[in-house]
Amino acid sequence: MFHPSDFPEPTMVPVNGIELEVFEAGAEHAGRPIVLLHGWPEHAFSWRHQIPALVEAGYHVIVPNQRGYGNSSVPADVGAYDIEHLAGDLVGLLDHYGYDDATFIGHDWGAMVVWWMTLLHPQRVKQIVALSMAYMDRGDQPWVEAMEQMLGSDFYFVDFNRRPGVADAVLDDNPSRFLGNLFRQNVPLAPPEPGNAMVNLATSDTAPGDPIMSDDELDVFVRAFETSGFGGGINWYRNVDRNWHLLADADPIIRQPALMITGTRDMVAGNPRLTEFVPHVTEAALDCGHWIMDEQPDATNHLILTWLTSTNA
Repeated sequence: MFHPSDFPEPTMVPVNGIELEVFEAGAEHAGRPIVLLHGWPEHAFSWRHQIPALVEAGYHVIVPNQRGYGNSSVPADVGAYDIEHLAGDLVGLLDHYGYDDATFIGHDWGAMVVWWMTLLHPQRVKQIVALSMAYMDRGDQPWVEAMEQMLGSDFYFVDFNRRPGVADAVLDDNPSRFLGNLFRQNVPLAPPEPGNAMVNLATSDTAPGDPIMSDDELDVFVRAFETSGFGGGINWYRNVDRNWHLLADADPIIRQPALMITGTRDMVAGNPRLTEFVPHVTEAALDCGHWIMDEQPDATNHLILTWLTSTNA
């Protein structure tokens, strides 16, 4: 089991008018940058199993806590978390390290940011590895509006938008219970209970499935969210429809090589039209749920490194 003391020490990096807490490894491999982007409610520490393998393979690994997370800046303005700001942070990070482009690997929300950053700044993204979250094509209706019609007002994406601050407060009051109940594997695909599923996890004494990390590892996440709160990360959800508008004029086709890794037990839906929008994508699946890097760390590393070798990255 990974021990938190083995994780790299952070540096505060000024970018795009804020500061990011950045964990770096393999600087001796300058010229082969890989940027790893966590999802929600995660942390740079989510990549603890991938960092050593990528460094050993000869990559300069750069792992930020994105805005709203860890010790990175947590702006008060909800609009400060739209994709122009999130992508701008990453452009600033590349500029800080002197790179024209990089390979980006993202999980969950981190994957969404990579997809959308590639639309806004295609020259800064060399290639993409996305875990759990497939590219979302725009369609004719803003995403949260469409989710509300399909999944109802209780769906957490929708509830975060329709009741600002409500879920944030519940999660802030129960970080250990929420994260302990959320980060689990082998969860059965049961019908959802009424209400915001994330709030339910934060207020329940029990949760199905097996923990995916040790108590020491979980404590890294709990302490981080005790510092940052959950509101900054939830504000990313409150910009989903704004992002739909901001991306209206972008070329929707991703032309970079991409690897899409999904979990066969994950309840997050894929995109059956993925290859229409990402024509150079390789798709792979692992027998796990949503937390791919934790549930299948060795298999995840093997897939990523094999694919990177095949693209001569």
